[in-house]
Amino acid sequence: MKVVCDSHIPFLKGALEPYCNVVYAPGNEIDKAMVHDADALIVRTRTRCNAALLEGSHVRFIATATIGYDHIDTNWCESHGISWTNAPGCNSWSVQQYIGSLLVSLARDYHFSFRDRTIGVVGVGNVGSKVARIAALLGFRVILCDPPRAQREEAGAFVALDEIIRQSDIITLHVPLICEGADRTFHLFDETRLASMNGNQILINSSRGEVVDNNALKAALAENRICAAALDVWENEPHIDNQLLKLLYCATPHIAGYSVDGKATGTTMCVQALGRHFDLPCRNWEVCEVPQSVQPDVFTIDTTGKKPQDVLAEAILYTYNIKNDDAMLRADVTQFEALRSHYPVRREFPAFSVRLENDDSGRSTVFLREAGFNICE
Repeated sequence: MKVVCDSHIPFLKGALEPYCNVVYAPGNEIDKAMVHDADALIVRTRTRCNAALLEGSHVRFIATATIGYDHIDTNWCESHGISWTNAPGCNSWSVQQYIGSLLVSLARDYHFSFRDRTIGVVGVGNVGSKVARIAALLGFRVILCDPPRAQREEAGAFVALDEIIRQSDIITLHVPLICEGADRTFHLFDETRLASMNGNQILINSSRGEVVDNNALKAALAENRICAAALDVWENEPHIDNQLLKLLYCATPHIAGYSVDGKATGTTMCVQALGRHFDLPCRNWEVCEVPQSVQPDVFTIDTTGKKPQDVLAEAILYTYNIKNDDAMLRADVTQFEALRSHYPVRREFPAFSVRLENDDSGRSTVFLREAGFNICE
């Protein structure tokens, strides 16, 4: 059988070769001719899996090594006998780390205390749940909005989006891109919704670019109708709006979920799913080894005179400083895709061990363990 794979999916090469004829190509170069005689695809967001690509092909299975799957025309695929799967939750720890670093940076640059601010998390799935957790550990008051979950579960745990806007100092978006229906998220934050915000609020989007109307956001920032915004995802990627970038507090090239651990999990999930679908021996395959972090994976924090939240903030920035990614994108916006394809090794919290000095109460130990860090005894 033939499998066409995005060549930028890490750890994939060698996993399928014992069982399949594997063809690799950059995701945005996978075309109709290439997939015509393929049985399966393993892709990322840069490959549009729709009728234009798939009609008349032999493809019967698609795996995407991403949480999102709006690049797959699922209705068309299902109506044409093509099964598909995504990798839910694969990079949720990575996005938690990304948002944690962003929140710490915002607090330091805007001179506010975590415990004096309310954050509204919109979309409370695998990713949003972890973001809510790290925000609560830092000391934020956290409120949640997830209409589909509110309908299925205890509605009292969630508030409406308008209430999120009314109560929150910071709003962070973690929703899938849905273009139609009652739970539509396309331009969820459009001109009208942005107009309902105020000059003290901050908007963060690391979900999908089209969830925020970028032109409306640019106008709101230019006119100081909101305090600040941070984007990891953009409309018209990789051709992003340079004027908008200049107005943002933080701008990154769609890398929030790009920890090496998250990538390894996504690849593992895709290979195993393909193995199950075609009954191949790789249904139990997994990535066994990932690169070490660029900084030492054991580090020390002296907790003397520090609140546990401050110790946690210090640990987060040790593992990942979001400003480095922001600086790289601002240096040359034409390198958007190159920055994604050649992203440096970033490890998640569980890859690090912290040696805490003078933590006599043990409170900092509890906070860091809750965040996922290992503690040196």
